[in-house]
Amino acid sequence: QVQLVESGGGLVQAGGSLRLSCAASGRTFHNYPMGWFRQAPGKEREIVAAISRNGGRTYYADSVKGRFTISSDNAKYTVYLQMNSLKSEDTAVYYCAAVTTVLYSELYYVNPVLYDSWGQGTQVTFSS
Repeated sequence: QVQLVESGGGLVQAGGSLRLSCAASGRTFHNYPMGWFRQAPGKEREIVAAISRNGGRTYYADSVKGRFTISSDNAKYTVYLQMNSLKSEDTAVYYCAAVTTVLYSELYYVNPVLYDSWGQGTQVTFSS
C-alpha cells in the first residue's frame, strides 16, 4: 500500500506561482507512474499532468501546457507540480495519484480509473 500526502496549495494571484508536492510512504513509489489531477467545484476530476515511473515521459493537459511542470525526485519519494502563470480557472483541489498495479511500464497514464492510490488533495484558490 502506498500513502500519498499533498502539500503546497494556497491562495494565489493572477500570474503567480505555486509548487505542489506529493510525498509517498509505504511501498517505494519510484517504480510507479504518477499523476496530478484537479477537481473544481461542480466539475469532474480531470488530469493535469502525468509522469512515467522513471520520469522520462511526461504528459500535460492542453489547459496547463507551457505553464505547469511535473517532476519527480525518487530519492525523496516525492513528485512535484510547479505551477506558473496561474489563472482563475486553475482554482481547484489538486490530487496526486499513483498507478501501483504497473511495475515495469515506461508509460504515463491519463485515465483516472487506472490510478489506485490517491492523496487527500490540496486546495489552490485564485485570489483577485
